[in-house]
Amino acid sequence: MEKQSKQQFETEVIHHGYDGTLYQGSLAPPIFQTSTFSFQTAQQGENRFAGEEEGYIYSRLGNPTVKMLEDRIAALENADAGLAFGSGMAAVSAVLIGLTKSNDHILCSQGIYGCTFGLLQLMKKKYDVSHSFCTMQTEEELREAIRPETTCIYVETPINPTMALIDLEMVVSIAKEHNIKVVVDNTFCSPYLQKPIDLGCDLVIHSATKYIGGHGDVIAGLIAGDQETISEIAMTTLKDIGGVMSPFDAWLLIRGLKTLHVRLDRHCDNAEYMFEQLKAHEAVEKVFYPGDTSSNSFMIAKKQMKRGGGLISFTVKGGKEEAQRILNELKLLKIAVSLGDAETLIQHPATMTHAVVPQENREQMGITDNLLRLSVGLEAKEDIWHDLKQALDKV
Repeated sequence: MEKQSKQQFETEVIHHGYDGTLYQGSLAPPIFQTSTFSFQTAQQGENRFAGEEEGYIYSRLGNPTVKMLEDRIAALENADAGLAFGSGMAAVSAVLIGLTKSNDHILCSQGIYGCTFGLLQLMKKKYDVSHSFCTMQTEEELREAIRPETTCIYVETPINPTMALIDLEMVVSIAKEHNIKVVVDNTFCSPYLQKPIDLGCDLVIHSATKYIGGHGDVIAGLIAGDQETISEIAMTTLKDIGGVMSPFDAWLLIRGLKTLHVRLDRHCDNAEYMFEQLKAHEAVEKVFYPGDTSSNSFMIAKKQMKRGGGLISFTVKGGKEEAQRILNELKLLKIAVSLGDAETLIQHPATMTHAVVPQENREQMGITDNLLRLSVGLEAKEDIWHDLKQALDKV
């Protein structure tokens, strides 16, 4: 398909890469629910397998519905190309395996998702790919943390679940001195709030299960980046390991993407309100939110994020018992991991999303037993706060 001229985000997220006139005027994209594709001749099959003719072969290698989603996420991230996976962790695994070999080193932000931590441990044990953590708050610290064998810098910003921010332009400037690729997990922001590739990063990862899907009904992952790297990952760790996305899940994500900007504006509105309420409650010890204007990292948020996002973490006075009691007192809010759904979700990272991380590492990451993570939903903000307040009041 001829490359479309760049339009505003709100238009691209709805229209990019789809021409309904090609499908009898269908407004909604069709679902190509097929495992394989037939060839008109034996020569055509040979040509496609040889890469001499464009066209589809087998849905593990490519599918029109999935391709539409891949093209759209690339456009939204201002990347050359995109790639879709069966889960967020399939995307993370494909990228980290694809960018490393035995005896390489991955430098990570101080906090990362629990399953990403588990993957790094697995890669260290089985494939001799080492990793280390760095707060990445200064150029000096980052330079000292880079090793001769470092091939990848892996960053979460905001970090899950502490909401700490990392200056991506600073990281990129140091990485380029050493010819190291910078990979950013952009799940918490989505391309609507943050565009790492515009800041010089090489690859962006999304757990599309979250804000991109937006409705808690699909598991999926996406990456975006330069054409050469995306093609290499597509023909190796995606094709041969096989963590592919189904056409129906791609269709669900295309549908969810159409309202991404509208949903995230509401998520942000509600989160800003909840941040102010939590700050003032006597049972709350500290609140962590990228939109906190009094935070030392607010200038980073202002530079690289459109708004503060829909996630808040906070510590309560006490420990694990008090934190879990708050969860048990809730009536409307759902005790659940994940984020970015229409429903407000709350969870206890130390015993849920980051339970796999050893206590010593959790404490270094700032994941204490009294920390709770709140994914603020789309409900009326007054109702969200009423439920959370009544639970906090009991503690």
